[in-house]
Amino acid sequence: MPIYGAVEAGGTKWVCAVADEDGRVLATEVIPTTTPARTIPEAVRFFLGHDALAAIGVASFGPVDLDPGSPTYGHITATPKPGWANTDVVTPLRTALKVPVGFDTDVNGAALGEARHGAGRGLHTVAYVTVGTGIGMGAIVHGRPLHGQAHPEFGHIRVPHDIGRDPFAGCCPFHGDCLEGLASGEAMRQRWGRPAEQVEDAAAWRLEAEYLALAVLTLTYTLSPQRVIVGGGVAKHPSLIEEVRARVLDLAAGYPNDQAAMDAYLVGPSLGDLSGVTGAVELAREVSTP
Repeated sequence: MPIYGAVEAGGTKWVCAVADEDGRVLATEVIPTTTPARTIPEAVRFFLGHDALAAIGVASFGPVDLDPGSPTYGHITATPKPGWANTDVVTPLRTALKVPVGFDTDVNGAALGEARHGAGRGLHTVAYVTVGTGIGMGAIVHGRPLHGQAHPEFGHIRVPHDIGRDPFAGCCPFHGDCLEGLASGEAMRQRWGRPAEQVEDAAAWRLEAEYLALAVLTLTYTLSPQRVIVGGGVAKHPSLIEEVRARVLDLAAGYPNDQAAMDAYLVGPSLGDLSGVTGAVELAREVSTP
């Protein structure tokens, strides 16, 4: 029986997996994201150990080039991650393994996984927001990942920044105090002097919820998804999603104003840490179909 390869290519680690036709994960390996010259061959080595590989799906950190007609299709482009700008991810995998390679962003991959097998199942428009070291958003619209001129760069939208309440200048190397610059895990680390998981101050988490609520409300009023799924390491804080829900309703000022509907609208990922890998399996399944 054919099996599908999957890579959730993150900025700190690549999670490589193989799955059967039902999407059941058969084997995984975590590879540190060091340099392209070391990380990509390690992924190749993992997949060479599995027979009957039909295709591979890669859900990658970005920004990435998703235009099949572009000379840099399959590349990670202007990433601030040292050593990874302008890296071709697809060609080395396709050449070494001699199988088709599906390619998309890590957040589109997570959104696809949740839309087909998790918290967005049965819905036609789903948004997945990841809040980790950085912030990103992937969207599934009528069953397909949303692409346009490029792909959504939700982490770089502007949100209101009250300098009096929060004098932190932001950490985004491009924009300073965009959403990612104010609310990412890296922003929390720089603002509070410790990783997000070690921040215990309730006021710090209220501020985090404020920025995320502003962003979710913008997403609600623009894309109008049927559900917003919030994942990533920072979002694992026990009370964060509940606080974001409450603040979204406050900011919405009655439009919308239904707490029960908000509880079903803004949720965590049903697949947990497997959202991205599950989506990458789906990317492989699609590219393997003639």
